[in-house]
Amino acid sequence: MTPESPARTVAAHQERLSLPWWAWPASLGTSAVLATELMLATPELPIWLPYAVLLPLSLLILAPLGRLRIEVTPDEFRVDDARLPVEFISGVVALDAAGKREVLGVGAHPLAFVVQKSTIGTAVQVLLDDPADPTPFWVVSTRQPVELATALLEVSRRARAERTVP
Repeated sequence: MTPESPARTVAAHQERLSLPWWAWPASLGTSAVLATELMLATPELPIWLPYAVLLPLSLLILAPLGRLRIEVTPDEFRVDDARLPVEFISGVVALDAAGKREVLGVGAHPLAFVVQKSTIGTAVQVLLDDPADPTPFWVVSTRQPVELATALLEVSRRARAERTVP
């Protein structure tokens, strides 16, 4: 087995969808209010116990929410754990907030694959051409919709060209 060339393994686009900065203080504030309520409601508990439990717990709950990764490699499009071979991508549309709302609104397709972050207004819609898969498209939130769409179209065209050349 020969190693792949560096051009085949370098990602064309990488992005990490982290939480907005205000989510951390909001979580701590909510936990502090809840801890105060518990402290006042249960005088038999030590005063420090609700704070010692709820404040770290709120941070532990938020930590995995900011770990969503988006990556485009020459072979596949990865969104968190989902993987899509790029040769099945037939088109990509960069969506602004209004376009994202329309695609995910009342007329949304029930079989579409959606990775949506409410704190991110823009997205891409990846149209699929796979006869074996009933999923018509993917909708993925991104802070860089034009760059992601460009990277997906580039690797998709390259993969389709390689597939058609005998």
